[in-house]
Amino acid sequence: MSPCCCWFLVLAGVWWLPPTMLVDVVAEEQQPGGGCSAKKCGNVNISDPFWLTDKDTGRSCGHPPYQDFDVACVNNSIPKLRSSIPFNNGFEILNISYEQRSFYAVDLGKLDVLNAGNSCVLPFYNTSVKLNRPFRIDSVNLNLILYNCTEQDGAAAAARRNRELAQTNVSCGNQWVVFARAGVPHDPSGTYAGYALKGCAAVVVPVPGSSARVNASHYEQLFKDGFLLTWNPPHQRLWWHANPVLVTPVQ
Repeated sequence: MSPCCCWFLVLAGVWWLPPTMLVDVVAEEQQPGGGCSAKKCGNVNISDPFWLTDKDTGRSCGHPPYQDFDVACVNNSIPKLRSSIPFNNGFEILNISYEQRSFYAVDLGKLDVLNAGNSCVLPFYNTSVKLNRPFRIDSVNLNLILYNCTEQDGAAAAARRNRELAQTNVSCGNQWVVFARAGVPHDPSGTYAGYALKGCAAVVVPVPGSSARVNASHYEQLFKDGFLLTWNPPHQRLWWHANPVLVTPVQ
């Protein structure tokens, strides 16, 4: 798939850590909410390692708080995680399973683009590149691929005839239209090369994977239903003999 502006497929990220004098200590994983009272934003309980910054509800467990787990409580009802991309809308948390270290979330940036409708400016990114470091898209999700191509493009027209694609409400006059393909299984390589359309740029969006047969025309509802994310336990800072030690909980 050819890149175009902000349209691109999943890129493999390599995280670099500087050498430090860290001591690996086997520690018993703390139970969520232990030693402090959980907070709530809307219908979602916010507890360790997540924490709230809303001035009215205060912070939950996590001392000191972990930056990537910072949750904003919008209108005292919508818990939001920030995007790793500046000025891009983040993720609404639908629910959290602390035992499974997983949660369902909605990519609000995608809904912003869909609501824009006829717009020639599309700051549209793969969902995966918007996630902060501890969070991972679970492989149980299916994927929705959005193609940005001209309506007359041969590959897109053929796919539409085969009912593989559905036209969305996002376009730029007569220049291009966005199409959706649903039901794409997880690709461990992150390339999704088998779903490329010549002359069309694309982005990949995870959607609920409970059904192997989903209708691409329901793309907006699929976005709103959210997708499954997991997280890695954050480093916990302990103090031994006044010397800071980073501890990674047993997984």
